[in-house]
Amino acid sequence: MQLPQDKLDLILRRHDEISARLSENNDATTFVALSRELAGLEDVTAAIREYRTQAQEIVGLEAMIADSATDAEMREMADDERREGEARLEALSNQLQVALLPKDAADEKSAVLEIRAGSGGDEAALFAGDLFRMYQRYAELKGWRVEIVSASEGTAGGFKEVIAEVEGSGVFAKLKFESGVHRVQRVPDTETQGRIHTSAATVAVLPQAEEVDVDINEADLKIDTMRAQGAGGQHVNKTESAIRITHIPTGTIIFVQEERSQHKNRARAMALLRARIYDMERQKLDAERSADRRSQVGSGDRSERIRTYNFPQGRLTDHRINLTLYKLDKVIAGEALDEVIDALTTEHQAALLAAQSD
Repeated sequence: MQLPQDKLDLILRRHDEISARLSENNDATTFVALSRELAGLEDVTAAIREYRTQAQEIVGLEAMIADSATDAEMREMADDERREGEARLEALSNQLQVALLPKDAADEKSAVLEIRAGSGGDEAALFAGDLFRMYQRYAELKGWRVEIVSASEGTAGGFKEVIAEVEGSGVFAKLKFESGVHRVQRVPDTETQGRIHTSAATVAVLPQAEEVDVDINEADLKIDTMRAQGAGGQHVNKTESAIRITHIPTGTIIFVQEERSQHKNRARAMALLRARIYDMERQKLDAERSADRRSQVGSGDRSERIRTYNFPQGRLTDHRINLTLYKLDKVIAGEALDEVIDALTTEHQAALLAAQSD
């Protein structure tokens, strides 16, 4: 693919312009906006400069080879360097093409992680717990912070439902392809005859929205306070700290009772509501932009089965890209999850590049 040199020039000029403006006296809002834009351009700017430096080196080597005054030994050395340089240039060109792909505005955001037990009863709840711990450990390895917003435990352990905030830089970019139905095949501890059972859990990953991302009209909200339910300490059933917020236009209902403070529960409920509405708006825009969802990694439909965890064989299969790994123990420990995520990201980038070529 031919790189658009005029676009590269435009990016470099914009980078220089923002750098110059940041040295001026700016109000806080302008400074933050410019700083964010500059940070978003740093990687692609470095890639452009490295690509162009390599291209200039090849031009210099070609001139040396073409010069009749260059002796045979020097010409041979220059020719070897040129071949190596052309291979590097090809690799840099591929990297630059990926860097130039349209960015998902939500990629750098933190995320809301929702895991719910599906078919399979107690075993599904145990599997939902295993998935949550997998993402917890993965987050720890990345230096992210995980905080449970709400949880409903299964009768035999695990979770019927758990919702958590995962905070850090670029969380959504890493986790966004995890949305979908995750299926597990294993022998439950309660199984006396050694039969393999199949159960499932659903995962949803939503970008965490800030107030500037979503405009929520207070008049559209129905807010109820009530006493917290279930385990939770002495405050349960004594103070009305639990919050239920209903967003009337969309019918979205958020219930939070994890905190002792009504104020904190309300803040968390509003943050979760913003994330849900922001995700709805993003999905609507995505559908409008692309009628053919199959061109992307999976359809994005959270009802589709995306992955199978087969414990007897130690095998993980991601059905969207036909990826199979025989290191289930390392994936479920969060250690090898990057291998799956990176493969999905690469496939997504390849699909975007192919769409640009078309």
